[in-house]
Amino acid sequence: NNYKLLISSSSNNPRIHFTNQVKKNPPNPPMFCMLLRKHISGGVILDIQQFHMDRIILIDISSLDELGRPSQKRLIVEIMGKHSNIILIEKENLNIIDSIKRVSQDISRVRQVLPGLEYQYPSLQDKINPLFLDEEEFVSLIDGSKPNIHIYKFFYTNYLGLSPLISREICFDSGIDMDRPISSLDMQERQRLLDSFMSMMLKVKAENYTPVLIHDPNNPGYISFHALDLNQFGNCEKVYLDSISQVLDKFYLINDTMDRVRQKSHSMKKSIETKLERSLNKLSKQKDELLKSKDREKYKIYADLISANIYRIEKGVRQVELENFYSEDMKVITIPLNPKYSAAENAQRYYKKYSKLKNAHKLLLKQIPQTEEEVEYLENVLNSIDNCTEVIELDEIKEELIKEGYLKSNKNKRNKGKKEPTSKPHHYISTEGYHIYVGKNNRQNEYLTLRFANKDDVWLHAQKIPGSHVIIRKDKETIPDTTLEEGALLAAYYSKAKHSTNVAVDYTEKKNVKKPKNARTGMVIYENFNTIFITPEYERIKKLKKVED
Repeated sequence: NNYKLLISSSSNNPRIHFTNQVKKNPPNPPMFCMLLRKHISGGVILDIQQFHMDRIILIDISSLDELGRPSQKRLIVEIMGKHSNIILIEKENLNIIDSIKRVSQDISRVRQVLPGLEYQYPSLQDKINPLFLDEEEFVSLIDGSKPNIHIYKFFYTNYLGLSPLISREICFDSGIDMDRPISSLDMQERQRLLDSFMSMMLKVKAENYTPVLIHDPNNPGYISFHALDLNQFGNCEKVYLDSISQVLDKFYLINDTMDRVRQKSHSMKKSIETKLERSLNKLSKQKDELLKSKDREKYKIYADLISANIYRIEKGVRQVELENFYSEDMKVITIPLNPKYSAAENAQRYYKKYSKLKNAHKLLLKQIPQTEEEVEYLENVLNSIDNCTEVIELDEIKEELIKEGYLKSNKNKRNKGKKEPTSKPHHYISTEGYHIYVGKNNRQNEYLTLRFANKDDVWLHAQKIPGSHVIIRKDKETIPDTTLEEGALLAAYYSKAKHSTNVAVDYTEKKNVKKPKNARTGMVIYENFNTIFITPEYERIKKLKKVED
Protein backbone atom coordinates (compact mmCIF):
# COMPACT_ATOMS: atom_id res chain seq x y z
CA ASN A 1 0.00 0.00 0.00
CA ASN A 2 0.94 3.64 -0.38
CA TYR A 3 0.65 5.92 2.66
CA LYS A 4 0.91 9.68 2.96
CA LEU A 5 3.19 10.59 5.87
CA LEU A 6 2.87 14.16 7.10
CA ILE A 7 5.91 15.61 8.90
CA SER A 8 5.59 19.16 10.26
CA SER A 9 8.19 21.22 12.13
CA SER A 10 5.75 24.12 12.53
CA SER A 11 6.37 26.01 15.79
CA ASN A 12 2.66 25.89 16.63
CA ASN A 13 1.65 22.41 15.45
CA PRO A 14 4.70 20.12 15.04
CA ARG A 15 3.82 16.47 14.42
CA ILE A 16 4.35 13.27 12.41
CA HIS A 17 1.47 11.01 11.38
CA PHE A 18 -0.23 9.31 8.45
CA THR A 19 -2.79 11.49 6.71
CA ASN A 20 -5.62 11.23 4.20
CA GLN A 21 -5.53 14.96 3.47
CA VAL A 22 -4.33 16.19 0.08
CA LYS A 23 -1.87 19.04 0.46
CA LYS A 24 -1.50 21.55 -2.35
CA ASN A 25 2.08 21.76 -3.66
CA PRO A 26 3.61 25.27 -3.80
CA PRO A 27 4.49 26.63 -7.28
CA ASN A 28 8.22 26.29 -6.48
CA PRO A 29 9.42 23.47 -4.18
CA PRO A 30 11.39 24.65 -1.12
CA MET A 31 15.15 24.01 -1.02
CA PHE A 32 14.90 21.30 1.67
CA CYS A 33 12.28 19.50 -0.41
CA MET A 34 14.66 19.49 -3.40
CA LEU A 35 17.42 18.15 -1.17
CA LEU A 36 15.22 15.26 0.04
CA ARG A 37 14.27 14.43 -3.56
CA LYS A 38 17.96 14.27 -4.46
CA HIS A 39 18.99 12.03 -1.56
CA ILE A 40 16.05 9.75 -0.73
CA SER A 41 13.75 9.65 -3.77
CA GLY A 42 13.15 6.01 -4.72
CA GLY A 43 14.73 4.89 -1.46
CA VAL A 44 13.64 2.04 0.79
CA ILE A 45 12.79 2.57 4.46
CA LEU A 46 14.89 0.14 6.47
CA ASP A 47 13.86 1.01 10.00
CA ILE A 48 11.82 3.44 12.10
CA GLN A 49 12.75 4.00 15.74
CA GLN A 50 11.97 6.31 18.62
CA PHE A 51 14.96 7.80 20.41
CA HIS A 52 14.48 6.41 23.94
CA MET A 53 11.09 7.77 25.07
CA ASP A 54 11.81 11.22 23.68
CA ARG A 55 9.93 13.09 20.93
CA ILE A 56 12.48 12.11 18.28
CA ILE A 57 11.77 9.75 15.38
CA LEU A 58 14.62 8.16 13.39
CA ILE A 59 13.82 6.95 9.86
CA ASP A 60 16.64 5.00 8.18
CA ILE A 61 16.51 5.01 4.37
CA SER A 62 18.60 3.17 1.80
CA SER A 63 18.93 4.85 -1.60
CA LEU A 64 21.39 5.16 -4.47
CA ASP A 65 23.88 8.01 -4.61
CA GLU A 66 25.00 9.94 -7.74
CA LEU A 67 27.24 7.06 -8.79
CA GLY A 68 24.50 4.46 -8.35
CA ARG A 69 26.00 2.99 -5.16
CA PRO A 70 23.81 2.08 -2.13
CA SER A 71 23.90 4.77 0.53
CA GLN A 72 22.15 4.95 3.90
CA LYS A 73 20.65 8.17 5.19
CA ARG A 74 18.78 8.91 8.41
CA LEU A 75 15.86 11.35 8.51
CA ILE A 76 15.48 12.70 12.05
CA VAL A 77 12.19 14.27 13.10
CA GLU A 78 12.38 16.29 16.32
CA ILE A 79 8.96 17.22 17.72
CA MET A 80 9.91 19.85 20.30
CA GLY A 81 7.56 22.83 20.13
CA LYS A 82 9.19 25.91 18.65
CA HIS A 83 12.53 24.00 18.44
CA SER A 84 11.03 21.29 16.19
CA ASN A 85 13.14 20.33 13.19
CA ILE A 86 13.54 17.84 10.31
CA ILE A 87 17.16 16.85 9.72
CA LEU A 88 18.81 14.63 7.09
CA ILE A 89 22.12 13.03 8.09
CA GLU A 90 24.60 10.42 6.84
CA LYS A 91 23.85 7.35 8.96
CA GLU A 92 27.44 6.12 8.95
CA ASN A 93 29.21 9.19 10.35
CA LEU A 94 26.20 11.25 11.61
CA ASN A 95 27.25 14.22 9.44
CA ILE A 96 24.36 16.66 8.83
CA ILE A 97 23.48 16.99 5.15
CA ASP A 98 20.91 19.74 5.85
CA SER A 99 17.83 20.58 7.91
CA ILE A 100 14.54 22.37 7.32
CA LYS A 101 15.59 24.83 10.07
CA ARG A 102 19.26 25.70 10.35
CA VAL A 103 20.34 26.42 13.94
CA SER A 104 23.46 28.61 14.13
CA GLN A 105 25.47 29.65 17.18
CA ASP A 106 23.49 32.91 17.28
CA ILE A 107 20.31 30.89 17.86
CA SER A 108 21.74 28.22 20.18
CA ARG A 109 25.19 28.01 21.76
CA VAL A 110 24.43 24.55 23.15
CA ARG A 111 23.54 22.67 19.95
CA GLN A 112 24.03 23.82 16.37
CA VAL A 113 22.32 22.17 13.40
CA LEU A 114 24.21 23.12 10.25
CA PRO A 115 25.37 21.25 7.10
CA GLY A 116 28.74 19.54 7.66
CA LEU A 117 28.50 19.38 11.46
CA GLU A 118 28.13 16.10 13.34
CA TYR A 119 24.59 15.57 14.55
CA GLN A 120 24.21 15.68 18.34
CA TYR A 121 21.20 14.03 19.94
CA PRO A 122 19.35 16.35 22.37
CA SER A 123 20.19 15.85 26.05
CA LEU A 124 17.88 13.53 27.99
CA GLN A 125 18.41 15.78 31.07
CA ASP A 126 18.86 12.69 33.28
CA LYS A 127 15.19 11.82 32.89
CA ILE A 128 14.10 8.24 33.58
CA ASN A 129 12.33 5.88 31.17
CA PRO A 130 8.85 5.37 32.73
CA LEU A 131 8.50 1.91 31.14
CA PHE A 132 10.98 0.66 33.73
CA LEU A 133 9.13 2.26 36.63
CA ASP A 134 10.56 1.33 40.02
CA GLU A 135 8.72 1.98 43.31
CA GLU A 136 11.83 2.78 45.35
CA GLU A 137 13.13 5.12 42.67
CA PHE A 138 9.72 6.83 42.51
CA VAL A 139 9.71 7.48 46.28
CA SER A 140 13.34 8.64 46.16
CA LEU A 141 12.54 11.13 43.37
CA ILE A 142 9.62 12.56 45.38
CA ASP A 143 11.85 12.97 48.45
CA GLY A 144 14.55 14.65 46.34
CA SER A 145 12.19 17.08 44.54
CA LYS A 146 11.86 20.74 45.34
CA PRO A 147 9.18 20.93 48.07
CA ASN A 148 7.08 23.59 46.29
CA ILE A 149 6.96 21.93 42.85
CA HIS A 150 3.39 21.15 41.71
CA ILE A 151 2.58 17.45 41.78
CA TYR A 152 1.80 17.21 38.06
CA LYS A 153 5.09 18.95 37.15
CA PHE A 154 6.99 16.29 39.09
CA PHE A 155 6.08 13.67 36.47
CA TYR A 156 7.16 15.35 33.24
CA THR A 157 10.29 16.88 34.78
CA ASN A 158 11.59 13.50 36.01
CA TYR A 159 10.31 10.99 33.42
CA LEU A 160 10.86 10.77 29.67
CA GLY A 161 7.92 10.91 27.26
CA LEU A 162 5.39 12.41 29.69
CA SER A 163 3.64 15.63 28.70
CA PRO A 164 1.91 18.06 31.10
CA LEU A 165 -1.41 16.69 29.76
CA ILE A 166 -0.75 13.05 30.72
CA SER A 167 0.88 14.19 33.99
CA ARG A 168 -2.37 15.94 34.92
CA GLU A 169 -4.30 12.79 33.93
CA ILE A 170 -2.24 10.70 36.40
CA CYS A 171 -3.16 13.16 39.17
CA PHE A 172 -6.82 13.20 38.13
CA ASP A 173 -7.00 9.41 37.98
CA SER A 174 -5.58 9.16 41.52
CA GLY A 175 -8.02 11.81 42.82
CA ILE A 176 -5.26 14.19 43.93
CA ASP A 177 -5.20 17.94 43.27
CA MET A 178 -2.50 18.42 40.61
CA ASP A 179 -1.56 21.93 41.81
CA ARG A 180 -0.66 20.90 45.34
CA PRO A 181 3.03 21.05 46.31
CA ILE A 182 4.78 17.65 46.17
CA SER A 183 5.83 18.01 49.84
CA SER A 184 2.16 17.89 50.95
CA LEU A 185 1.69 14.24 49.91
CA ASP A 186 1.24 11.64 52.65
CA MET A 187 2.22 7.97 52.22
CA GLN A 188 -1.28 6.89 51.14
CA GLU A 189 -1.48 9.62 48.46
CA ARG A 190 1.98 8.68 47.17
CA GLN A 191 0.80 5.11 46.74
CA ARG A 192 -2.32 6.23 44.86
CA LEU A 193 -0.18 8.31 42.51
CA LEU A 194 2.20 5.40 41.93
CA ASP A 195 -0.70 3.00 41.25
CA SER A 196 -2.21 5.42 38.73
CA PHE A 197 1.19 5.93 37.07
CA MET A 198 1.92 2.19 36.87
CA SER A 199 -1.55 1.44 35.51
CA MET A 200 -0.96 3.93 32.71
CA MET A 201 2.48 2.52 31.87
CA LEU A 202 1.07 -1.02 31.75
CA LYS A 203 -1.34 0.15 29.03
CA VAL A 204 1.62 1.56 27.07
CA LYS A 205 3.64 -1.67 27.46
CA ALA A 206 0.65 -3.75 26.32
CA GLU A 207 0.00 -1.28 23.47
CA ASN A 208 -3.51 -0.93 24.84
CA TYR A 209 -4.16 2.45 23.25
CA THR A 210 -7.45 4.37 23.05
CA PRO A 211 -6.93 7.25 20.56
CA VAL A 212 -9.33 10.00 21.64
CA LEU A 213 -10.31 13.56 20.71
CA ILE A 214 -11.75 15.91 23.33
CA HIS A 215 -14.46 18.26 22.11
CA ASP A 216 -15.83 21.23 24.07
CA PRO A 217 -19.62 21.23 23.43
CA ASN A 218 -19.73 25.04 23.69
CA ASN A 219 -17.18 25.68 20.94
CA PRO A 220 -16.25 24.32 17.51
CA GLY A 221 -13.08 22.28 17.11
CA TYR A 222 -11.19 20.08 19.56
CA ILE A 223 -9.37 21.12 22.71
CA SER A 224 -7.10 18.10 23.20
CA PHE A 225 -6.19 14.56 22.11
CA HIS A 226 -4.13 11.58 23.26
CA ALA A 227 -3.32 7.94 22.51
CA LEU A 228 -4.61 7.02 26.00
CA ASP A 229 -8.09 7.74 27.31
CA LEU A 230 -8.55 11.08 29.11
CA ASN A 231 -11.02 11.73 31.94
CA GLN A 232 -9.87 15.13 33.24
CA PHE A 233 -12.08 17.20 30.92
CA GLY A 234 -15.37 16.68 32.77
CA ASN A 235 -18.45 17.08 30.59
CA CYS A 236 -16.52 17.49 27.34
CA GLU A 237 -17.45 15.08 24.57
CA LYS A 238 -15.04 12.26 23.67
CA VAL A 239 -14.55 11.07 20.10
CA TYR A 240 -12.78 7.70 19.78
CA LEU A 241 -11.05 6.75 16.51
CA ASP A 242 -9.21 3.65 15.28
CA SER A 243 -5.72 5.14 15.18
CA ILE A 244 -3.73 8.05 16.58
CA SER A 245 -3.05 9.16 12.98
CA GLN A 246 -6.80 9.55 12.40
CA VAL A 247 -7.02 11.54 15.64
CA LEU A 248 -4.16 13.84 14.63
CA ASP A 249 -5.52 14.22 11.10
CA LYS A 250 -8.91 15.31 12.40
CA PHE A 251 -7.50 17.53 15.17
CA TYR A 252 -5.06 19.42 12.97
CA LEU A 253 -7.36 19.69 9.95
CA ILE A 254 -9.37 22.16 12.04
CA ASN A 255 -6.55 23.54 14.22
CA ASP A 256 -4.13 24.09 11.33
CA THR A 257 -6.80 25.96 9.40
CA MET A 258 -7.66 28.04 12.46
CA ASP A 259 -3.96 28.72 13.03
CA ARG A 260 -3.52 29.97 9.45
CA VAL A 261 -6.67 32.07 9.82
CA ARG A 262 -5.36 33.57 13.08
CA GLN A 263 -1.97 34.36 11.56
CA LYS A 264 -3.45 35.88 8.42
CA SER A 265 -6.11 37.85 10.29
CA HIS A 266 -3.73 39.30 12.91
CA SER A 267 -2.40 42.28 10.91
CA MET A 268 -5.79 42.91 9.27
CA LYS A 269 -7.57 42.85 12.63
CA LYS A 270 -4.97 45.11 14.23
CA SER A 271 -5.36 47.64 11.40
CA ILE A 272 -9.17 47.65 11.71
CA GLU A 273 -9.01 47.90 15.51
CA THR A 274 -6.74 50.96 15.17
CA LYS A 275 -9.16 52.57 12.71
CA LEU A 276 -12.12 51.70 14.94
CA GLU A 277 -10.41 53.27 17.96
CA ARG A 278 -9.79 56.45 15.96
CA SER A 279 -13.40 56.53 14.80
CA LEU A 280 -14.68 56.03 18.36
CA ASN A 281 -12.42 58.87 19.62
CA LYS A 282 -13.62 61.04 16.73
CA LEU A 283 -17.26 60.24 17.57
CA SER A 284 -16.69 61.08 21.24
CA LYS A 285 -15.17 64.46 20.33
CA GLN A 286 -17.95 65.20 17.85
CA LYS A 287 -20.64 64.47 20.44
CA ASP A 288 -18.78 66.62 22.97
CA GLU A 289 -18.59 69.49 20.46
CA LEU A 290 -22.30 69.06 19.63
CA LEU A 291 -23.10 69.36 23.33
CA LYS A 292 -21.07 72.56 23.55
CA SER A 293 -22.69 73.97 20.40
CA LYS A 294 -26.12 73.72 22.05
CA ASP A 295 -25.08 76.61 24.33
CA ARG A 296 -24.36 78.88 21.38
CA GLU A 297 -27.37 81.20 22.01
CA LYS A 298 -25.75 82.24 25.30
CA TYR A 299 -22.82 83.80 23.38
CA LYS A 300 -25.17 85.76 21.08
CA ILE A 301 -26.95 87.18 24.14
CA TYR A 302 -23.55 88.14 25.64
CA ALA A 303 -22.60 89.88 22.39
CA ASP A 304 -25.94 91.74 22.12
CA LEU A 305 -25.84 92.92 25.77
CA ILE A 306 -22.23 94.12 25.45
CA SER A 307 -23.07 95.96 22.20
CA ALA A 308 -26.10 97.65 23.83
CA ASN A 309 -23.99 98.79 26.81
CA ILE A 310 -20.71 99.41 25.00
CA TYR A 311 -20.12 102.89 26.48
CA ARG A 312 -20.71 101.74 30.05
CA ILE A 313 -17.94 99.13 29.92
CA GLU A 314 -14.35 100.20 30.61
CA LYS A 315 -11.41 98.48 28.93
CA GLY A 316 -9.40 96.13 31.15
CA VAL A 317 -12.23 94.77 33.28
CA ARG A 318 -12.55 90.97 33.59
CA GLN A 319 -16.34 90.82 33.82
CA VAL A 320 -19.43 92.99 33.73
CA GLU A 321 -22.92 92.67 35.20
CA LEU A 322 -25.70 93.68 32.82
CA GLU A 323 -29.50 93.45 32.69
CA ASN A 324 -30.64 90.73 30.29
CA PHE A 325 -33.40 92.34 28.23
CA TYR A 326 -34.14 88.93 26.66
CA SER A 327 -35.56 87.65 29.96
CA GLU A 328 -38.99 88.78 31.22
CA ASP A 329 -37.75 89.86 34.65
CA MET A 330 -34.67 91.67 33.25
CA LYS A 331 -32.43 89.42 35.34
CA VAL A 332 -28.87 90.66 35.84
CA ILE A 333 -26.22 88.30 34.45
CA THR A 334 -22.44 88.27 34.77
CA ILE A 335 -20.56 88.26 31.45
CA PRO A 336 -16.83 87.26 31.39
CA LEU A 337 -14.56 89.64 29.42
CA ASN A 338 -11.02 89.46 28.15
CA PRO A 339 -9.20 92.51 29.66
CA LYS A 340 -6.88 92.70 26.62
CA TYR A 341 -9.73 93.78 24.37
CA SER A 342 -12.21 96.66 24.31
CA ALA A 343 -15.96 96.16 24.86
CA ALA A 344 -16.59 96.24 21.09
CA GLU A 345 -13.84 93.66 20.47
CA ASN A 346 -15.24 91.42 23.21
CA ALA A 347 -18.68 91.64 21.58
CA GLN A 348 -17.20 90.71 18.17
CA ARG A 349 -15.39 87.73 19.71
CA TYR A 350 -18.69 86.46 21.19
CA TYR A 351 -20.46 86.95 17.83
CA LYS A 352 -17.71 84.93 16.11
CA LYS A 353 -17.95 82.18 18.73
CA TYR A 354 -21.71 82.04 18.27
CA SER A 355 -21.38 81.90 14.47
CA LYS A 356 -18.69 79.20 14.69
CA LEU A 357 -20.79 77.02 17.03
CA LYS A 358 -23.89 77.54 14.86
CA ASN A 359 -22.02 76.32 11.76
CA ALA A 360 -20.40 73.49 13.75
CA HIS A 361 -23.85 72.39 14.98
CA LYS A 362 -25.13 72.04 11.39
CA LEU A 363 -21.94 70.25 10.30
CA LEU A 364 -21.91 67.89 13.31
CA LEU A 365 -25.51 66.85 12.67
CA LYS A 366 -24.26 65.51 9.32
CA GLN A 367 -20.89 64.19 10.50
CA ILE A 368 -22.02 62.25 13.59
CA PRO A 369 -24.30 59.82 11.66
CA GLN A 370 -21.46 59.26 9.16
CA THR A 371 -18.99 58.45 11.96
CA GLU A 372 -21.57 56.22 13.68
CA GLU A 373 -22.05 54.37 10.39
CA GLU A 374 -18.29 53.93 10.07
CA VAL A 375 -18.05 52.59 13.65
CA GLU A 376 -20.90 50.15 12.94
CA TYR A 377 -19.23 49.01 9.72
CA LEU A 378 -15.81 48.45 11.33
CA GLU A 379 -17.38 46.55 14.25
CA ASN A 380 -19.17 44.35 11.69
CA VAL A 381 -15.85 43.69 9.93
CA LEU A 382 -14.19 42.69 13.23
CA ASN A 383 -17.09 40.35 14.01
CA SER A 384 -16.74 38.78 10.54
CA ILE A 385 -12.99 38.28 11.08
CA ASP A 386 -13.66 36.63 14.47
CA ASN A 387 -16.14 34.23 12.81
CA CYS A 388 -13.78 33.27 9.95
CA THR A 389 -12.97 29.57 9.72
CA GLU A 390 -11.26 29.53 6.31
CA VAL A 391 -8.50 31.58 4.67
CA ILE A 392 -10.72 32.26 1.63
CA GLU A 393 -13.21 34.10 3.90
CA LEU A 394 -10.41 36.39 5.11
CA ASP A 395 -9.36 37.06 1.52
CA GLU A 396 -12.91 38.22 0.73
CA ILE A 397 -12.92 40.55 3.75
CA LYS A 398 -9.54 41.92 2.67
CA GLU A 399 -10.85 42.61 -0.85
CA GLU A 400 -13.87 44.39 0.64
CA LEU A 401 -11.63 46.55 2.87
CA ILE A 402 -9.46 47.45 -0.14
CA LYS A 403 -12.60 48.40 -2.07
CA GLU A 404 -13.81 50.56 0.85
CA GLY A 405 -10.39 52.23 1.09
CA TYR A 406 -9.34 50.87 4.50
CA LEU A 407 -6.45 48.74 3.17
CA LYS A 408 -4.00 49.24 0.34
CA SER A 409 -4.05 46.85 -2.58
CA ASN A 410 -0.93 44.76 -3.15
CA LYS A 411 -2.46 42.51 -5.77
CA ASN A 412 -0.12 41.32 -8.49
CA LYS A 413 -1.19 42.74 -11.84
CA ARG A 414 -0.47 39.39 -13.52
CA ASN A 415 -3.34 37.82 -11.56
CA LYS A 416 -5.76 40.58 -12.55
CA GLY A 417 -7.78 38.45 -14.97
CA LYS A 418 -7.73 35.35 -12.78
CA LYS A 419 -11.08 34.50 -11.24
CA GLU A 420 -10.72 34.00 -7.49
CA PRO A 421 -12.73 31.26 -5.71
CA THR A 422 -15.48 32.48 -3.39
CA SER A 423 -16.74 31.18 -0.08
CA LYS A 424 -20.41 30.38 0.50
CA PRO A 425 -22.75 31.35 3.35
CA HIS A 426 -23.51 28.87 6.14
CA HIS A 427 -26.48 26.72 5.14
CA TYR A 428 -28.56 25.02 7.85
CA ILE A 429 -31.78 22.98 7.79
CA SER A 430 -34.19 23.74 10.63
CA THR A 431 -35.91 21.04 12.70
CA GLU A 432 -39.01 21.43 10.50
CA GLY A 433 -36.99 21.28 7.27
CA TYR A 434 -36.73 25.01 6.42
CA HIS A 435 -33.55 26.30 4.78
CA ILE A 436 -31.64 28.90 6.83
CA TYR A 437 -28.69 30.87 5.40
CA VAL A 438 -26.13 32.84 7.44
CA GLY A 439 -23.71 35.41 5.95
CA LYS A 440 -20.04 35.00 6.88
CA ASN A 441 -18.99 38.55 6.02
CA ASN A 442 -20.43 41.87 4.78
CA ARG A 443 -20.23 40.83 1.14
CA GLN A 444 -22.23 37.67 1.83
CA ASN A 445 -24.67 39.59 4.05
CA GLU A 446 -25.39 41.97 1.19
CA TYR A 447 -25.72 39.12 -1.33
CA LEU A 448 -28.12 37.15 0.90
CA THR A 449 -30.32 40.13 1.75
CA LEU A 450 -30.42 42.09 -1.50
CA ARG A 451 -30.01 39.43 -4.18
CA PHE A 452 -30.63 35.94 -2.83
CA ALA A 453 -33.66 36.39 -0.56
CA ASN A 454 -37.24 36.57 -1.86
CA LYS A 455 -39.41 39.44 -0.62
CA ASP A 456 -41.45 37.13 1.66
CA ASP A 457 -38.44 35.36 3.20
CA VAL A 458 -37.74 36.16 6.86
CA TRP A 459 -34.68 38.30 7.60
CA LEU A 460 -33.07 38.24 11.07
CA HIS A 461 -30.29 40.23 12.75
CA ALA A 462 -29.07 40.77 16.33
CA GLN A 463 -30.54 44.07 17.54
CA LYS A 464 -28.10 47.02 17.43
CA ILE A 465 -25.13 44.63 17.51
CA PRO A 466 -22.62 43.75 14.76
CA GLY A 467 -23.53 40.37 13.31
CA SER A 468 -24.53 38.22 10.35
CA HIS A 469 -27.65 38.57 8.21
CA VAL A 470 -29.81 35.45 8.48
CA ILE A 471 -32.39 34.41 5.88
CA ILE A 472 -35.13 31.81 6.42
CA ARG A 473 -36.63 30.59 3.13
CA LYS A 474 -40.41 30.87 3.36
CA ASP A 475 -41.55 27.73 1.54
CA LYS A 476 -45.05 27.79 3.09
CA GLU A 477 -47.55 30.40 4.26
CA THR A 478 -46.11 30.76 7.76
CA ILE A 479 -42.80 29.87 9.38
CA PRO A 480 -43.19 27.74 12.56
CA ASP A 481 -42.08 29.22 15.89
CA THR A 482 -39.38 26.57 16.32
CA THR A 483 -37.77 27.46 12.98
CA LEU A 484 -38.03 31.17 13.78
CA GLU A 485 -36.32 30.50 17.13
CA GLU A 486 -33.56 28.50 15.40
CA GLY A 487 -33.01 31.37 12.94
CA ALA A 488 -32.75 33.78 15.89
CA LEU A 489 -30.34 31.36 17.59
CA LEU A 490 -28.03 31.52 14.54
CA ALA A 491 -28.33 35.32 14.30
CA ALA A 492 -27.35 35.64 17.97
CA TYR A 493 -24.50 33.11 17.75
CA TYR A 494 -22.94 34.70 14.66
CA SER A 495 -22.96 38.15 16.27
CA LYS A 496 -20.76 40.06 18.70
CA ALA A 497 -23.09 38.87 21.50
CA LYS A 498 -22.39 35.13 20.95
CA HIS A 499 -21.16 34.76 24.56
CA SER A 500 -24.07 36.74 26.07
CA THR A 501 -27.42 35.61 27.42
CA ASN A 502 -30.89 36.77 26.40
CA VAL A 503 -29.83 38.42 23.13
CA ALA A 504 -32.43 40.55 21.33
CA VAL A 505 -32.86 39.48 17.68
CA ASP A 506 -35.03 41.48 15.28
CA TYR A 507 -36.90 39.76 12.45
CA THR A 508 -39.02 40.98 9.56
CA GLU A 509 -39.87 40.10 5.99
CA LYS A 510 -37.06 40.78 3.54
CA LYS A 511 -39.19 43.39 1.72
CA ASN A 512 -38.87 45.63 4.80
CA VAL A 513 -35.07 45.71 4.55
CA LYS A 514 -33.38 48.39 2.45
CA LYS A 515 -29.84 49.55 1.75
CA PRO A 516 -29.47 53.35 2.11
CA LYS A 517 -27.90 55.28 -0.76
CA ASN A 518 -24.07 55.33 -0.60
CA ALA A 519 -24.07 52.95 2.39
CA ARG A 520 -21.09 50.67 2.87
CA THR A 521 -21.13 46.96 1.95
CA GLY A 522 -23.61 44.99 4.04
CA MET A 523 -25.13 48.01 5.81
CA VAL A 524 -28.95 48.08 5.74
CA ILE A 525 -31.95 49.62 7.52
CA TYR A 526 -35.25 47.89 8.28
CA GLU A 527 -38.78 48.59 9.56
CA ASN A 528 -41.98 46.77 10.69
CA PHE A 529 -39.98 44.28 12.73
CA ASN A 530 -40.60 42.08 15.77
CA THR A 531 -38.07 41.03 18.40
CA ILE A 532 -37.28 37.65 19.91
CA PHE A 533 -34.95 37.10 22.91
CA ILE A 534 -32.65 34.08 22.88
CA THR A 535 -29.47 32.72 24.46
CA PRO A 536 -26.94 31.53 21.82
CA GLU A 537 -25.94 27.94 22.63
CA TYR A 538 -23.46 26.12 20.41
CA GLU A 539 -24.83 22.76 21.58
CA ARG A 540 -28.22 23.61 20.01
CA ILE A 541 -26.59 24.79 16.78
CA LYS A 542 -24.67 21.50 16.54
CA LYS A 543 -27.99 19.64 16.46
CA LEU A 544 -29.09 21.55 13.35
CA LYS A 545 -28.28 19.85 10.07
CA LYS A 546 -25.57 21.75 8.21
CA VAL A 547 -25.42 21.51 4.43
CA GLU A 548 -21.99 21.61 2.76
CA ASP A 549 -22.87 23.36 -0.50
